[in-house]
Amino acid sequence: MKLGRVEILDTYAEAFDGLYFRVIVTADDEETVKRAAEDATATPSIVIGRIEGGVERMLREDETPDGRVGAILQFWSAFREDKPLKEIVDRFYREVSYRIRQDILVKPFTSVFDACLEPIGRVDTMERIGHCGDGYEWIENRYGREMIVVPIMVPDFLIERYLGYGKGVTGGNFWYMCESREAVKEAGEKALKAIHEVEGVVTPFDVCSAGSKPETKFPWIGPTTNHPYCPSLKKRLGAESKVPEGVEYIPEIVINGTSLEAVKEAMKAGIEAVCSVEGVLKVSAGNYGGRLGRYKIHLRELFS
Repeated sequence: MKLGRVEILDTYAEAFDGLYFRVIVTADDEETVKRAAEDATATPSIVIGRIEGGVERMLREDETPDGRVGAILQFWSAFREDKPLKEIVDRFYREVSYRIRQDILVKPFTSVFDACLEPIGRVDTMERIGHCGDGYEWIENRYGREMIVVPIMVPDFLIERYLGYGKGVTGGNFWYMCESREAVKEAGEKALKAIHEVEGVVTPFDVCSAGSKPETKFPWIGPTTNHPYCPSLKKRLGAESKVPEGVEYIPEIVINGTSLEAVKEAMKAGIEAVCSVEGVLKVSAGNYGGRLGRYKIHLRELFS
């Protein structure tokens, strides 16, 4: 099928179960909020066994618990049926605590609030975050929530006592195959804008230039380049190359969402956006032959 001039290939994105924390970060000014949000979510790391995050959207003063500007952030961890949930959550929360302590708490006048949509459980933030007050922290009821006040040198950091975690979908994705650098940039910007109109989704890598594959010659560094789709290897690989004629660039946009429906809606919005840009030739998606992920999101079914 085609959307305008762009061919939508008959393939699917392979997506996975994941656990997420969804929080609101607030501060006195937008610059501080953006810096805290970007720092805390800057390193997408699920593929190397850690966590990743993203900024869902910025918030106005009338959208936050304390009446200041803010942002919704999501943090994600892989979920596996063969591991005890408590073990996964404990490790996940430990990793999230590093992001909050090192990237948000240290910014002047920041606060963190729970924003989980459908929590399946909660963690107590006193243990790994509240105790940054070295035992001098205390609890107050503010904004109708139970908040920990952590005394710091630019007083003070506030975080909601309990953060909920939910179950969602990671790894929804699509590739937009381009003939020019200009198309990569313009289509990527339009896609991200459209995707972030959908509630409950984040794009951990934004526009990603390095799609990977599970098999590798170097397992100690994790996933490596998806070599059949590297345009610079087309001549070297010969018949093994899967880069279509005329395609010089294959960026990927990865989407995590609080529900499968949100991920599908975001994928559709992003694909429609890239198909409006001259220089985008085809749209495809990354999968592993259905061997790894629970979900197969067929591109053509998004438009049926």
